[in-house]
Amino acid sequence: MAMIPMGMIPSHYARIKGNDALCLTYPDGELTWSQLESRANRRANMFQTLGVGKDDFITVALENGIVFHEICFALWKLGATPHIVSHRLPAAELKAILELLKPAAFVATTAADAPYKFCISPDLDTASYPDSIPEVNVAKYWKAMSSGGSTGRPKIIVDHQPAEVDPEEWFIDLPQNSCVLNPGPLYHNVPFVMTHHGLFRGNHIVGMSRFDAAESLRLVEKHRASWVMMVPTMMHRIWRLSEAVRTSFDISSLGVVSHVASPMPVWLKEAWIKWLGADRIYELYGGTEGTGGTWIRGDEWLAHKGTVGKFIRDAKVRVLNDEGADCESEEIGEVYLMPATGPGSTYHYIGAEPKVADGGWETLGDMGWLDEDGYLYLADRRTDLIISGGANIYPAEVEAALAEHPEVDTAVAIGLPDEDLGQIVHAIVRFRCSDRIEVGEEELRNFVEERLARYKTPRTYEFVEYSLRDDAGKVRRSQLRSQRLSETSRV
Repeated sequence: MAMIPMGMIPSHYARIKGNDALCLTYPDGELTWSQLESRANRRANMFQTLGVGKDDFITVALENGIVFHEICFALWKLGATPHIVSHRLPAAELKAILELLKPAAFVATTAADAPYKFCISPDLDTASYPDSIPEVNVAKYWKAMSSGGSTGRPKIIVDHQPAEVDPEEWFIDLPQNSCVLNPGPLYHNVPFVMTHHGLFRGNHIVGMSRFDAAESLRLVEKHRASWVMMVPTMMHRIWRLSEAVRTSFDISSLGVVSHVASPMPVWLKEAWIKWLGADRIYELYGGTEGTGGTWIRGDEWLAHKGTVGKFIRDAKVRVLNDEGADCESEEIGEVYLMPATGPGSTYHYIGAEPKVADGGWETLGDMGWLDEDGYLYLADRRTDLIISGGANIYPAEVEAALAEHPEVDTAVAIGLPDEDLGQIVHAIVRFRCSDRIEVGEEELRNFVEERLARYKTPRTYEFVEYSLRDDAGKVRRSQLRSQRLSETSRV
């Protein structure tokens, strides 16, 4: 099938499915394809009147709901690029991102309070604008996502795919003309991508405003969802439901239950495979940068237990040692990727530089190894990176926030294992004075929560009086983490 501009997707399916076919169901309402087309057109005309045009970046900070999708399709109609950020970002973090990107406009529910000169509220009345537009443009970049960055400074990851799509092209076993459940926040890359590609393929999207284990199963049963992607924390919470509750729902419609973002405990994956069958459990590995990804089904995983799979779409992988040479089979090194389209072809950063080896091979910072059959295993996902509940948390960002406190000498953030979230942020703090003045955990918690999104803030604190830096002035997070894991294992 020919490529279709993303802005034309609603009208495409309204035409072939009819006016009554649902495309979106959220707690805040439902939309048919024809309603999505009409509402996105009105918003596009409003944006156009306000000066939004082709290849403009528009920052969007909205919670999950039908309005989020109306805004994105309106921007794609104009050939603009949605830049997605969390609607829960503290003002300081949001301000830093906006100053970095300098978008043409900012869309937020509380636009009047937002730290940007050109703010648009999604609640503005669009009734006076026409529900059709004369021409749909194609943005050079279909999306841009934000990240805290390994340096503690924000960065923008701009996807190089133009805003057009072939609805017939295979995309990690997403169905066509079926129902897809999205339990994740749309400001994260994977839920954003999977939800919109689900729409591009003509699916009815059922979204959640926030994840609830029993509710997710109820929605699968009610809407006969056939595809869902979760993070391991979600799957763990579903598994923690009593067996009576968990098995009371009819989820036989699910053909694909996939997981992504953080390491999946082997025991939990085996439990899901035993429950639903190996042919229904899948795993995705990759980064927002799109430099390469794996996709593996449960029965293949059982034959290579612990792997994240082989790379798809002709992406290539190398594992390099500290000298930059290729590692032997099963030797741990840093994982480098190369997309089929060649180096530098899938994205670019704003506010950061990629780590590149000779020949244009790039790394996300993950450590791992390849077996003799070419399956990738991860030793640690981005050694210092903390993955909590499927969300990436960069220690440098947490440490920078703690270091702003006038009484903090050094702060180190590490990830410690957590049964529910996979990892939690643990802060190790040394104060400027040994008596610590009168600073305590509560004060630090409040201080950090004013500067970082809640999910990034430390769950636990530890106060020390010794130096957290070595003779070279460097912090060895891995060593500090290993010490605490060793101490825990002896208890």
